[in-house]
Amino acid sequence: MPGATLSRWTMSYFAAALSCLVAGLILTASGFGYPSTAIEAPESLVVIHLLAIGWLGLLFAGSLLQFVPVLVSRPLEMPHLSLPVLLLTITGLGLLLAGFLGLAGILPLWSWVLPLGGAVLALAFAGLLWMVTRTLATARPMPLPAKFVALGCAALVGVAASGLLLTLPLSGLTANQYLVGLLLEAAPSHAYLGLVGWMTITAIGVSYRLLTMFLLSPERPRMTSRAVGWLMAVGLAMVAFGTVLAGAGTSPTATIYVATAFGGIAVLIYGLDVHLIFRERKRKSAEMNVLASLAAVAMLIACFALFGASTMSDLPIDLARPAAYLFVFGWLTGLGLGQLYKIVAFMTWLECYGPVLGRAAVPRVQELVNERRSSTWFLLYFGATVAATVALIADTPAMFRWLALAQLAAVCALAFEFAQARRLAIVPQAVRLPKGAIHPRLFLPSFKGSSQ
Repeated sequence: MPGATLSRWTMSYFAAALSCLVAGLILTASGFGYPSTAIEAPESLVVIHLLAIGWLGLLFAGSLLQFVPVLVSRPLEMPHLSLPVLLLTITGLGLLLAGFLGLAGILPLWSWVLPLGGAVLALAFAGLLWMVTRTLATARPMPLPAKFVALGCAALVGVAASGLLLTLPLSGLTANQYLVGLLLEAAPSHAYLGLVGWMTITAIGVSYRLLTMFLLSPERPRMTSRAVGWLMAVGLAMVAFGTVLAGAGTSPTATIYVATAFGGIAVLIYGLDVHLIFRERKRKSAEMNVLASLAAVAMLIACFALFGASTMSDLPIDLARPAAYLFVFGWLTGLGLGQLYKIVAFMTWLECYGPVLGRAAVPRVQELVNERRSSTWFLLYFGATVAATVALIADTPAMFRWLALAQLAAVCALAFEFAQARRLAIVPQAVRLPKGAIHPRLFLPSFKGSSQ
């Protein structure tokens, strides 16, 4: 990506996202929400949306603003919307959380707060989609990773629309029979559209590009990669259709099961693709971000195995919810933290040393981070995540809370590593800041150079 432009606000998205992840883990470790309360309880909804929208939503939004232009080799369209989208997302999330806390009796309950939060979030997602889809539309023909992102954008439309509709009966503003039926039946479909439809499909598409770029593997279209896209698209269409019918009282459970089966086959093929990319790499020593990504992919495969076991067995234990936990923290969060480790350092390197390339000695990207120290935190994070999943299966909430605390410690340590990279704290003094280099701010834009 030499010469690539930088999204001004991506680091701000990442900082806000990490703050939400830390807050979500603090609540979980303290016993607030699932599994201390029912998964559908307002307290659980607070934690779920803090993680799904605050952590993962902002992480994916910020990443798309930076990497969609890389996928299509075009500048980002309408980049001035980046800050309004960030502010609207934070505002909408705050309103949504206030509404759930009102339902829990922790805050005063105002019936208009939940729908207003849903509307503000829908507006924020519309702004994000406007920037991303307009940028994708400039590419002819569209590369395969960009097609995955476009499919994920279609799922995001369903997430925003279904989420807004669910807030209306949940807040008590309407007793419309269709919307009440949607509230009773469509929550699993809403989660599928967000976690699998938008985030997983988008992550798979972007990872095809990032893994080949960071591993120096040959970048070529594969029939297997196209098959992954088609299988995911079929599953997504089935869930969307089931969501529409849910309001009429038809349970979407069957469509979710079939879609999950399609997704499981797609994930196995994706795992094969990742193996081939890794085997064909020219960079023989895999860096920490790649190793973390491989661990996340392994956990993705394990998630679908657990989902399959939960639907095909008569075991008395619940496997679906532990699988969902592993999906969020092992796959999506593990992949996110792994890629952040590289992206933060790489963007910092471009921002700081890009203006003096060829005119002064500059450090390598690897010199912005301490890989040996960071490997400890990744091992702690993934180990605690697997152990927490086992604790959920074994129904030992006290042990689960201690393991969530270990996850929190690992995330805080990694956030410190990201901050160290931004501060150039690890770079050797001799090449830390040559004349003409721009010292980056921690998470706010410097408005210098050629950044967007």
